[in-house]
Formats: sequence, structure tokens, C-alpha cells
Amino acid sequence: MPWTVSVDPTLAVPIRHVRGTRRVTRRPARRSIPLLDASLTSVAVVAAVAVLAPLALALIGIRLPAIVLEILLGIVVGPQVLGWAHLDEPVRVLALVGLAFLLLLSGLELDLDRLRGRVLRLTGLGFALSFALALIVGYGLGAAGLVRSPLLIAIILSATGLGIILPILKDAGETETPFGRVLVAGASIAEVAPIVLLSLFFSGKSGGVGGKLVLLVAFVVFVAAVAATIVELERSRRLSDALLRLQDTSAQIRVRGTFLLLALFVVFASRFGLEAILGAFFAGATLTLVDRDEMMTHTFLRAKLEAVGFGVFVPFFFISTGMKLDVRSLFEHGSTLARVPIFLAALLLVRGLPALVYRPFAKGRGQVVGAGLLQATSLSIPVVAGQIGLSLSLISPQSYVALVAAGLLSVIVFPLVALPLLVERDAPDPSEAQAQVST
Repeated sequence: MPWTVSVDPTLAVPIRHVRGTRRVTRRPARRSIPLLDASLTSVAVVAAVAVLAPLALALIGIRLPAIVLEILLGIVVGPQVLGWAHLDEPVRVLALVGLAFLLLLSGLELDLDRLRGRVLRLTGLGFALSFALALIVGYGLGAAGLVRSPLLIAIILSATGLGIILPILKDAGETETPFGRVLVAGASIAEVAPIVLLSLFFSGKSGGVGGKLVLLVAFVVFVAAVAATIVELERSRRLSDALLRLQDTSAQIRVRGTFLLLALFVVFASRFGLEAILGAFFAGATLTLVDRDEMMTHTFLRAKLEAVGFGVFVPFFFISTGMKLDVRSLFEHGSTLARVPIFLAALLLVRGLPALVYRPFAKGRGQVVGAGLLQATSLSIPVVAGQIGLSLSLISPQSYVALVAAGLLSVIVFPLVALPLLVERDAPDPSEAQAQVST
């Protein structure tokens, strides 16, 4: 028979069949090295971008979140410009883990102690107004033929990037002020609610909203059961001592346990017919609730998780997002480019206007305006929800690119304008001034 060539996948040994005879030719193992190099070339390029982006911002002195430059550099090194990196399997896997870690770290920022009493009522009212405005804007854009799914756009527009505005508030010294607490609480609601709504309406799984709501309740019960189990296990003196011994050794047992919790919740969220991002967020929120560390025995756990997430995996998600963006369509079609200011204005209207309900906690009109601008800052949800919409054919590639571009502009422009307004201080109240003098 004519000769053919096959390869044993386990040994990487070419086997030649020549007219019924079998001859095995062993090639040197080093021949497989170029294949390994080729599969990791894109990983190396993305890793280089992850290092250069924040370093360049620090050297230039620009106060800008690194994720903005990561997405922009992802466009440059990706297939559409330089072609140095491609979305091969290793990059996709690392980007997927990066997305999971991003939601985990967002869940860690959730502070339920702030969400109570008057603060909860005001922030809840603010988000309700925001989502009502988002629905009006979404259906208006749908009637104009700019979007395919008004509800999906409404969910995207109602979101706030808590992970972006929280460092800004910390740098401004506002996180411990009454107004800062309200703003953080409002941003927390505006990050949790869109993720839940995405799981209910756009999980891509079969079943109606009622069925998904039942599954969501079942998943919450599962999360509560896991949380109760963790709390019960931590009461064991023997287990606590073992965790304490292993947490700062090469075992890094608490980091490994967190990764296990993340993987477990992501898998079970998918099994419950919900979005995996909801499971990742719940993993961080659960860790925040059950692992308060009142004895201060593992104060570096959060820093370690941020090091793993922001230092390794999260940049892969944002850089790969830039690599996937079809930026050519943004400039080739005037209609696509025109959507960018429309979406940016929609973000400002939907999230900025409801900040008026925070006025009782503000020290001036400038703080209210600054709060509105910060609440309109959003990038992670437009990227994540936009990708979900693309996979379900509910959003066009042109609208997705315009949404991400609007999110980039919101991250660049809004915080720069908001920060001087946020630190505005009114003249002290006369009674307060007299009290200070008397003391």
C-alpha cells in the first residue's frame, strides 16, 4: 500500500508504513521544543505587555488605571496591528482564569457592613432609579436600531466598576467618610445586581426566567451551605492550627483553598444553569463573609490573592480583550464610531443622575457631581456582558467595540474630572467651628 505518516501523540514518534512493512524512526526529543516555543510565544508577549503597561504609566506619571493601557496594547500586539500575539489555547485558558479571578477579587470588595439602614435604602433607591433609566435608554436605542437587546444594554449601562473607583476613593481619603461609605455601597450594589441579572436573563442555558430564579435560589442555598461548613471547620482547633502552620509556607494553604473555592463555585454555577461569573463573584463574597480574621492571624491573605490575580491572571483577560476587539470596524464605519459618544452619554445619564439621592451625605454640590461621574465609570461589565451578548448573537460586533470604547473613555475621563470635585470641602458649620475652638 502507499506509504502514510502517523504520529503517536504520547511518544511523538513518526511511524512509517511502507508497503506492508513497519519502520519506526525515533527523532531526537529536541524536535518537540519548537512546538512548545510556538505555543507559548503569545503567552510571553502578553506577559511582557502586562509588565510594561503599569510600568509605563508609573514612569510617565499618568494617573490612569493600568487596564486601559492593557486593552490598548492588546490591540497593538494582537492580530489586527502587529500580529505578535494570537488568541491561541494557552492565552484563552489564562484569560478565562483571569476573568474568574477578577470577579473573585470584586467579591472580596463587597462590604455588607456598609449595606444597612439608611445607606441601604438610599443606595437601593439610587440603583432602582438607575435601572429604570437604563431600561428607558435601552429601549430607546433599540427603537433607533442601534442595539438588538435593550435589556442587555440596560444591564450593562446600570453597572459600576467598583474595582476601579475604590482605589480612587482610597487615594482621596474618602472611604471612611460618610459620603465615601455611601458611594462604595452604591457601587457595590451596582456591581452585584448586574451580575445576578446577567445570570437570570442571559445565561445561555435553557429554561425561562422563573426556572432560572429557582436555580439561583438553589445556588444561593448551596453557597450558604458551603459557607456554614467553612465556618464550622474553622472552629476546629486542630484544623486552625494546621492552617496557621501552612499558610505562609510553600503550601500557601489558604491561597490554595481560595482557588478551590473559586473553581468549585464556578463549576456549580454552570451546573445550576447560571453564568460562571456569578459563581466567581460569590466565591469572593463568601470568603469576605466567613473569613473575617478577627484574630489577625492571616492579614496577608488578601494581598496574596491580589498578587496572584492582578499580578498574573487578570492582565491576560484585559489584554486578550484588546486582542479580540475589531477596532477596524470602529473607524471603517462612521455609524460604529458615532455610537461611542452615544453609549458614553448613556452611561453618564444612567449612573450619574441617580447620584442626586446621595446629597444628604455630601458636603457640597461638587461631591454629588463627582459621585455621579465615578458611578458612571465602568469597563469590566461592558467587556464581560458584551462578550456574553456576542456569544448569544444579542449584540453586534460593532456595538460591542463601541461599548468597550465608551467604557475605556469613562475610565480615562470621568475619574480625572471627579477627583478634584470629590475632595471639595465646604466651609465648616459655625457650630462645628465653635466646638473646635472650645476644645
